[in-house]
Amino acid sequence: MRTAARTGLVAVATALVGAVAAAPPGARAEASSGVRAAESSGVRATAITGARAEASSGTRVSWTAAPPAAGAPWTAAPAAGRPYAYLEGPAGSVLQDTLSLTNPGARPLTVRLSGQGAPVSFAAPTVTVPARTRADVPFAVTVTADTPPGEHRGAVRASAAGREVRVDLRMRVSGPRIAALTVEDVHVDTTTGALRYTLVNRGTTVLAPHLAVRAEGVLGILLDRPGRPLPLTLKPGQRATRTEAWPDPPALDAVTVRLTATAEGAAPATARAEASFASGPALAGAAGLLLLAAAGGGYAVRRRGRSRTQRASAGVTT
Repeated sequence: MRTAARTGLVAVATALVGAVAAAPPGARAEASSGVRAAESSGVRATAITGARAEASSGTRVSWTAAPPAAGAPWTAAPAAGRPYAYLEGPAGSVLQDTLSLTNPGARPLTVRLSGQGAPVSFAAPTVTVPARTRADVPFAVTVTADTPPGEHRGAVRASAAGREVRVDLRMRVSGPRIAALTVEDVHVDTTTGALRYTLVNRGTTVLAPHLAVRAEGVLGILLDRPGRPLPLTLKPGQRATRTEAWPDPPALDAVTVRLTATAEGAAPATARAEASFASGPALAGAAGLLLLAAAGGGYAVRRRGRSRTQRASAGVTT
């Protein structure tokens, strides 16, 4: 029994050795050229099938034999057959995943990799995939510290042989969602009436602010604009300095201006500034009125004085 088993094993081994020896020289040359092509792309490959090649950055690209498929195009997809790449982590972290490039053709394929909508870096930005081989290329996405929590989208793009494949990239950034908005550095230009101010996003979410303006003078309300959306969005920590026009400011008045900024989920933020308007024509007019008033008052005093004198003289005569 044992003799028969050993005989069977020897027969199998002999058949395998014969198959390898009978492999056509072109196939062996193709394998060697595939290794050289991988090395030329910046990836040191020790073998084509079942080996792991290490890039200069320390990340590794895996090479695996792919079944031949006549006429089938090359493919790019997330590893493990997922429909899209999914990453999750906090702001300020580096998230990693793997992209599978499959070349079912009979010739090596050079694929160029890039990111879209997200800061993506690859183990090798250009990879030459040998014939009938799959390359698993690691990539990393750097989530900046000011990235707000929530869902974010991007893409990984692979281009080769006049064709581009786009792989969806979905990220979920963890962390508390805080909406906070402030209005700062309010200034009133007393020459043109322009209102300059700065909006600051003090929270962790993207904000779309609204602004309301109200100005009051000595005699009442001079300007009253209800809240309206502004044509901007603010990322966490972002500042935006803007100018609000006031086409008809008062010529002569002491004014208090209040700006109120609101955004979804954030408490209203109010800031105020005071200004005194006194244009040249208005001052001249006011001075003229004062002079007229003073002249009129002097005339009235003199007239009352003459009236008293006349009455006194009439009494003495009587």
